[in-house]
Amino acid sequence: MNLQRPNSGEATHTSNRSNDVVQCSGICTICIDGCQGNCEIFKATFRGREVIYPGPFGEITAGGNKDYPIDYSHLNIHGYALGAEAIEEANPDIAIFPKVETESSFGHIHTVRMSLPVFTGALGSTEIARKNWLEFAAGASIAGIPLVCGENVCGMDPKATLKYGRIVESPEMRRRVESYKRWHELNPDYGDIIIQKNVEDTKFEVAQYVTEKLGVKTIELKWGQGAKCIGGEIKIRSLDEAIELHNRGYIVEPNPILENIQKAFKAGAIKEFERHSKLGFVHEDEFLREVEKLRRRHGVQRITLKTGAYSARELAMAIKWSSKARIDLVTIDGAPGGTGMSPWRMMVEWGVPTFYLQCLAYQFCMKLASKGEWVPSLAMAGGFSTEDHIFKVLALGAPFFKAVCMGRALMIPGMVGKNIEQWLKKGKLPKTVSQYGDTPEKIFVTYELLKQVYGAKVVKELPLGAIGIYTFTEKLKLGLQELMAGTRSFRIDTITRKDLMALTEDAAKVAGIPYVMDAYREEAEKILEG
Repeated sequence: MNLQRPNSGEATHTSNRSNDVVQCSGICTICIDGCQGNCEIFKATFRGREVIYPGPFGEITAGGNKDYPIDYSHLNIHGYALGAEAIEEANPDIAIFPKVETESSFGHIHTVRMSLPVFTGALGSTEIARKNWLEFAAGASIAGIPLVCGENVCGMDPKATLKYGRIVESPEMRRRVESYKRWHELNPDYGDIIIQKNVEDTKFEVAQYVTEKLGVKTIELKWGQGAKCIGGEIKIRSLDEAIELHNRGYIVEPNPILENIQKAFKAGAIKEFERHSKLGFVHEDEFLREVEKLRRRHGVQRITLKTGAYSARELAMAIKWSSKARIDLVTIDGAPGGTGMSPWRMMVEWGVPTFYLQCLAYQFCMKLASKGEWVPSLAMAGGFSTEDHIFKVLALGAPFFKAVCMGRALMIPGMVGKNIEQWLKKGKLPKTVSQYGDTPEKIFVTYELLKQVYGAKVVKELPLGAIGIYTFTEKLKLGLQELMAGTRSFRIDTITRKDLMALTEDAAKVAGIPYVMDAYREEAEKILEG
């Protein structure tokens, strides 16, 4: 059984000539001399490294398409008719699903409340994050969920000012933080902006800049993500920009300072450059010192950690060291992940898949807890988009997992809402939207609710992409309330592993969740024998 077929696909804009393909190689069973394409081998013959990455860059997000042997669909959620948790009474007139509380939180000392146990993926230096930032910032604010600003924003800012290698001013980072703060004033009790830093951000002293000059209170240390095991990449279409980034210390390929590369670019053979972040390496002492420095010297209130789909060893280090450092939240990102531009084959074939990674994390947390050690709050990322995903993650990882990180699933509503706004201005709504109306009030089911909460003037100023994000999170909240009511759990912390069953014996073995035919069997037998 092949779990993923190489050598063609939408991400790389390639396809096989024949329908009959060798599964392991992805090459047509009969490869004809004279074929006009367009498999990946054909395209890579003349475009080379361009075929490594999904595209077109800046216009898409990409997610790996490998089918893993076990995933969250191998779990189902139990339903009960007996009893209720976190409600005054198990009474049909009292225990109604709209009373289900979906609020969660993180923060060792300084708590961040989340109206829903969800937050965004890291929206960093990719073009799609930059041009949709206002929608994301306003949407996360009114939805009451944290927003993560990803790596390399300052380093990629063409207008950034550096002095002795340190960021002194970054108009792009300032724009991002201040736009978030503006909308966060509407809903100040929930959510937060989290600024991520990687190798280059550490070198540029980005954490110092955003805390001291922009008033940011939460910094995220980045070890990696589920889409790739190397540093972040983006593409650049300007020779001058490529040279500037090279001079700032980034890896830029092909090397833009070489004369032959400049000639090839000007001739049109090379159409774009890749900017790569450098590889990160972790050491326990350095990690602990960095956390202490951020807290004591720079006054950072909360420090979070983002780690990727590395081996069990690195996962254990992340949890254990975060325990020692009293990290406020550890986000674990499993393969295959989704991102703006990661090497496609790496995204598909690298890393521990999300389901397996969370099962390992739960086992490691249980080991620390059994020894009386402090366990940090955890979140899971890596391919989530629905309310049942949220429930299953919280249940599978209970009581350690507090939230789900959604990357592409929270970006899409921002982009859809933005596009609806543009289509309305042009008078060119597609039928998929126009069937519901031709004004924002008619199209967005939450529009009147938002007017009631914030006032008509404020809502009119909101980007429609923000309203899209809010509307999507309202759907997640309602769906989660219904699922929780089904398990008679009226508060997030009452969700437990007992609320899950494994549909396959393999899933039961990996997750430690009872097989469907064994779940609650002992209790059932006692009833029958009584």
